[in-house]
Amino acid sequence: MPTPEELKEEEKRLRQLRLAVSLTMSTISQTTLSLEEASRMVIATRELALRLFPGKEAVFDLIYQPRFRRLLTERFRLH
Repeated sequence: MPTPEELKEEEKRLRQLRLAVSLTMSTISQTTLSLEEASRMVIATRELALRLFPGKEAVFDLIYQPRFRRLLTERFRLH
């Protein structure tokens, strides 16, 4: 069972990730980035997530990747 300190640290990392995802999505949707630049931002956000939560690639891909894919599709009219 995690200690209160471990739980607090995990919550802090989760807040950092949520903020990074939110900022990335806002930047992509509200600026004039190219598709390549936006894609690099998504990759950088995924790398941050994996630094914060090592070994959780599948979780990122399940929760956040579909959101980013949908945003890129809408923003750059990929379909």
